[in-house]
Amino acid sequence: MNLPEQKCVLVIDSALPLGLIANTAAILGTTLGAAMPQMVGRDVCDASGNTHRGINTVPTTVLQAGEELLKSLRQRLYEPEFADLVAVDFTDVAQRIHIYEDYLKEAEGTATDAFQYYGIALFGDKKKVNRLTGMLPLLRA
Repeated sequence: MNLPEQKCVLVIDSALPLGLIANTAAILGTTLGAAMPQMVGRDVCDASGNTHRGINTVPTTVLQAGEELLKSLRQRLYEPEFADLVAVDFTDVAQRIHIYEDYLKEAEGTATDAFQYYGIALFGDKKKVNRLTGMLPLLRA
């Protein structure tokens, strides 16, 4: 994998309260890191001898979109053209249910178009990610 040719973005619903925006970003980042461990660099030892865990080696941009645009973006990610992108979504179902087994049951019974998307993380070919998200503005608090 040629990481310089890759891009990572988080797209988050800017209408969410600040705490939920932060929570969405944390969930997306955690899940994406688990799916793509090669994105995380090696640990580093500072001049005082203390270790700091490796961080993301791929620049990550946080963008904003509204609810409908997020839903449209998620639908596009099901198209064959974008099948090679790694996509993580965080929805209203995931946010409101706090027991994972209950979340699984609820999600399995929910149609794709019934989810409200709070955020989507994308990783993959820079040109494809740009095609999907290049028109979106940065998320500003």
